[in-house]
Amino acid sequence: MTLPTHLYQAVNKQFGRSSIPDLQVGDTIRIHQKVKEGDKERVQVFEGLVIAAKHGTGMNGTFTVRKIAAGGVGVERVFPLHLPTIVKIERVKHANVRRAKLYYMRGRAGKAARFSNEKMLQGKSWEEQLDEVVGEASDENPEKEVEVVETPKAEPAKEEPKAEPVKDEAVKEEPKAEPKKELKEEPKVDADAK
Repeated sequence: MTLPTHLYQAVNKQFGRSSIPDLQVGDTIRIHQKVKEGDKERVQVFEGLVIAAKHGTGMNGTFTVRKIAAGGVGVERVFPLHLPTIVKIERVKHANVRRAKLYYMRGRAGKAARFSNEKMLQGKSWEEQLDEVVGEASDENPEKEVEVVETPKAEPAKEEPKAEPVKDEAVKEEPKAEPKKELKEEPKVDADAK
């Protein structure tokens, strides 16, 4: 059964997060979640790789995080995007990946589980990183715009003409030895046996 649109929007407005983190598959994130043990409450941190993000950014949106725990055991947790016990989400690393789901990482361990294009992000939350990029062009400094810098393309290296090897006449080339042919012996036939 699906909810009518107006009810879905009302539920989303009441229980949904106002700021949704921009989680991408391939990010290594650190999730701070409130955990209640008896009458005490503490914040537990779960750090791992986002291997899947499903169902969009609505109330039923989820993301799957995988980490390797003690003893080399893989642990995956599925977090609802609008979970009220999540205090903060930090993006630690970002890697450009070409797949929407990284389930193949379940079969990898050690160096094989690394991405070659990972970028460390100094443990800042996604909001802080976004503020750094957009903050320069915000309404605080309306005349200042974000500057896009292009790196100059490297010119192709010019090839020098290759020098031909000089042959020394004093050094004589030895003739190549021909492979020896093996002679097959014919079986001896006993004349008496006939």
